[in-house]
Amino acid sequence: MELDEKTFKELIHNHRDLIWRICSCYRLNAAWTTEDAFHEVLCNLWKGLGSFDKRSSERTWIFRVATNTMISLTRITSNQQNAQPAEHQEPSYNNEPYHDLVGMIEALPEPNRTIINAHIQGFSHAEIAKITGLTLAAVAMRLSRSLHKLRKQYNSK
Repeated sequence: MELDEKTFKELIHNHRDLIWRICSCYRLNAAWTTEDAFHEVLCNLWKGLGSFDKRSSERTWIFRVATNTMISLTRITSNQQNAQPAEHQEPSYNNEPYHDLVGMIEALPEPNRTIINAHIQGFSHAEIAKITGLTLAAVAMRLSRSLHKLRKQYNSK
């Protein structure tokens, strides 16, 4: 993809909500807000724009970059001393069941967390396989097991 400001602005405009939802699914330490993470994802998208080769859709590529950025930020912030979880900053979801479910998803190991988040965002199994680098069978198996685990945990509360 050509590296120009107009293309980048259009890309971000078209996928702003997806990027924000991914950023708000991860809890970082108190030094990082969802907005900070959003800007970090934008920086990484800008850096990678020139190497986007269109073998996958823009949406799939953005999801992969945003998720990888958030995983990296999670690792960095969890290794910092005195890291404390930030408050979840999604004001439209101020109910306990939502927060319980977010916590359960956050507790999943990678790549299962990424698979669940991509599934929630409406990505197909094939797109999730491209994002994670797993086979379709592995994606289907991990998704099925993760959903079963989440249902069991959620229903036991």
